[in-house]
Amino acid sequence: MANELKYGDRIHLQNGYNGWQGGYLDTNGHSGASGAKYSVSTADTPARGKGTGTWEIHSASGKASGQPVVSGDLVYLRNLYGGDGGYLDSNGHASDAQKNAGALYDVSTSQSRDRAPGTGRWRIFARSSSPGDRNVRTGDVVHLWNTYGGNGGFLETNGHSTATGGKYDLCTNAYFNRSSDVADWKIHPAQA
Repeated sequence: MANELKYGDRIHLQNGYNGWQGGYLDTNGHSGASGAKYSVSTADTPARGKGTGTWEIHSASGKASGQPVVSGDLVYLRNLYGGDGGYLDSNGHASDAQKNAGALYDVSTSQSRDRAPGTGRWRIFARSSSPGDRNVRTGDVVHLWNTYGGNGGFLETNGHSTATGGKYDLCTNAYFNRSSDVADWKIHPAQA
């Protein structure tokens, strides 16, 4: 099928908070976290800056480019800001306010795929797809679960971003739907 997500594809990820008003996953500013490259938040558009909201999906289990992404696969998400915005990564602890709502780790990008074991690996779970053949497709709603420490939590929006042009802050959470679909991400194809 033409809309199957394949390794090597470039995508935008829209957050489901408040009826899909959570913004698009975006790199924004340099991160001060140890080993990090860029801070991550959401933005109102997938193109706040050139490549900031574009992510290339890679297999973390050795599947070749062009192979379909299957629900439950382990993936890396590489940001394309400046040609290489780094890999989506759990890094450091969530803020105290976020922890009060089940949060685990802060999120940024890292130059390496796995800054520490599992920090850059995400298990992608589709809510559903049509047909129901386990493949993930553009337009599907997914959860992204980080594998750091065997349970790094679900990627979610949590609190307002302080970054210029940012919308919501990102962290991981023990809960996959802490509130108002904050951990739901809709896959959109990125323009080549």
